[in-house]
Amino acid sequence: MQLDKPAEPLRLVERQIPRPGTGEVLIEIAACGVCRTDLHVVDGDIHGILPIVPGHEIVGRVIACGSGADRFAPGTRVGVPWLGHTCGQCDYCQAGAENLCDDPQFTGFTRDGGFATHVVADGSFCFAIPDRFGDVEATPLLCAGLIGYRAFRMAGDARRIGFYGFGAAAHILAQVARAQAREIYAFTSPGDRTAQDFARSLGCVWAGGSDEAAPVMLDAAIIFAPVGALVPTALRSVRKGGSVVCAGIHMSDIPGFPYRDLWQERSIRSVANLTRRDGREFFALIADMPIRTSTTTYPLAHANEALDDLRHGRVSGAAVLVP
Repeated sequence: MQLDKPAEPLRLVERQIPRPGTGEVLIEIAACGVCRTDLHVVDGDIHGILPIVPGHEIVGRVIACGSGADRFAPGTRVGVPWLGHTCGQCDYCQAGAENLCDDPQFTGFTRDGGFATHVVADGSFCFAIPDRFGDVEATPLLCAGLIGYRAFRMAGDARRIGFYGFGAAAHILAQVARAQAREIYAFTSPGDRTAQDFARSLGCVWAGGSDEAAPVMLDAAIIFAPVGALVPTALRSVRKGGSVVCAGIHMSDIPGFPYRDLWQERSIRSVANLTRRDGREFFALIADMPIRTSTTTYPLAHANEALDDLRHGRVSGAAVLVP
């Protein structure tokens, strides 16, 4: 399913199955999650190479390896995330911050992704998937889980955390937080009782609309919804020294707010991409946790329907395409 122009429906196309180059693997795709970042790509909120095959929450099996790609043998199940390649030479890469690489490649944005039957990926940027996760249920771990984990880690040792927006990422991280005996307060679109009930079912101690005040002062807040107006709202909900973490790649403009909302050493941080270390840490962390992902599957040819459902908040958990 190919994007030719921003804000236009994806188009079903047929291509030759690609061949892996040096360091690359060819993967037969079993499932690919549909992420809000895919929505930003398709809607033209962020601009990359076109035409492009979106999709960066890929689970599949290696069927061929290029020269030098010796991490995964054919038949191995792997996951492909958003960060598809880095230069390894810039100051950021050398400092261990490859998520900020000056010359990166991103799966489904600057290199073809997983809304397809096959994909070529850099073998050194793929992850082994724990056996206890099925193909479909593993897909949201590759971005919603990984980016959510990076944002969660930025919240430090916060015990009381507010999640603004309760979708694919929040529903995974709420379970991680519960396993660590933390308290999660879920803020959804005003009046979205379905999302609030879903949040409570996953162990959130409170769930309400983003127009409601938190019942307690929070140690930190993570904003998953791409709504800039939530930043000052979240700031007013965190205690002195607390932090607000913006977890999305794109967000509407942040409105002005009085300095007193930021004062007393509150902070605002953003999350950019991920590192391979994030992936290794995250999969090790959840290896023995009773994490379950909630998914809704769509045939590959129905990718536009899945995107529209995500756009209008009709998906509980994560949408997943199956070839």
